Amino acid sequence: MDNLPISHEENALSLLGGMPSVAAVRELEAHLLTLPQVDLATTHVIHGGMCARTILIPAGVVLTGALTNCDNVCIVCGDITVTTDEGPQRLAGYHVLPAKAGAKRAGVAHADTWWTTIHRTELANIADIENEMTDESAGLGSRRALLADGVTQ
Repeated sequence: MDNLPISHEENALSLLGGMPSVAAVRELEAHLLTLPQVDLATTHVIHGGMCARTILIPAGVVLTGALTNCDNVCIVCGDITVTTDEGPQRLAGYHVLPAKAGAKRAGVAHADTWWTTIHRTELANIADIENEMTDESAGLGSRRALLADGVTQ
């Protein structure tokens, strides 16, 4: 995910208007990449044919997600406005949401927000799971962290 700290929440929310088209999210993402980035640590739990990927999104961060290749379930706890098929929605508190393959989202966290994505997989290697999950795995924060640690796969 590409992300940045923001100083004015209203400006970030205005960036989300006109979404959720993949093209609109990619346009925002291109802009965000020109700005300072915030590293979001990703934790993984692989168990029972599933992978759960969790990030903590600090308050005030604008981010975009990777285009997904598979249906998944998102568990959100915090306060975030995120693009959905119906346009931007504010999710405050605890939510469990279905997410279809082909989604690419953008959001702004109003408060620290935990976001967990769970999807089926028979794989056990994080890089392989990321490649299965998205064709945009090279842009994932967890992939950049692996590369920084010298892991090339």
